Amino acid sequence: MADALSRVFRTFSSQDQVRKELPGTPSIYSTLLVGEQNISRSLLLLTAVTAASQLGGKAVFFTQTHIQHLPPFVQKCAPFVNPESLKKIKFCYPRTLEELLQQVAGLHESNSTSTPPSLIIVDRLEAYLCGPGGSGQVGFHPEQLSRAAHLSALLCDTAVFLKQGSNSSAPCQLIASYISEEDTRNAGGQMHGNDSVLDVLDRFFQCRCTLTRDESNEVEAAALQEVWHIYISGTTAFNAGDCEDRNRVDQEWQLLIFCDGLMEFKMV
Repeated sequence: MADALSRVFRTFSSQDQVRKELPGTPSIYSTLLVGEQNISRSLLLLTAVTAASQLGGKAVFFTQTHIQHLPPFVQKCAPFVNPESLKKIKFCYPRTLEELLQQVAGLHESNSTSTPPSLIIVDRLEAYLCGPGGSGQVGFHPEQLSRAAHLSALLCDTAVFLKQGSNSSAPCQLIASYISEEDTRNAGGQMHGNDSVLDVLDRFFQCRCTLTRDESNEVEAAALQEVWHIYISGTTAFNAGDCEDRNRVDQEWQLLIFCDGLMEFKMV
């Protein structure tokens, strides 16, 4: 099974684009989504909805923000969704890092009593890493590094555990979003800076998916509301028979959001 994000990209890609499958089955178990808050959360929700409706698996969505309704472009692009499939998405609202750790650890116990989730999503890791209740100044703090390593290790170990404990050969996918310090500084018009927490997260997640907004005049000229560049980099495994080869992944996509709320992905 292709990773959850790739399925979203291909499902909502432009119709005139040739959709060629790569040889073998790409195995991307963990992806870190880095970019602006609203577009990242919308993409996470679209991924959860697509996985629940097309793959039929369960998804667990951890976030501090209560989800009252799907974002407009998710509603526009997913009219095919059966309301029953949305019941396969379990939204959890841990307020602190401690609560998140407890709820993620609890997935180990639920694996023995019910069908385990095939997708784990965590919205805004930085909100859990910056201090109690998710409040605190954005920036580098030494304790954040150990928190980031602890949480990332638990998430990755849980995904592997759920895969090994399920009857399906499909892996449990893990996707988490993170607003980097550089994104925060850019939004405030300040200088760029290194993000040591992001460096730690990159050690645990196989791939990074970076979202960058296109600020050029071409967006307005093309009658588009927004254009986002999506850069995917990291290491993946391709299963071919009994062999597993690790390969470098470098892809670029564009996310086009039209004025009517529709959107599509385009491979560059």
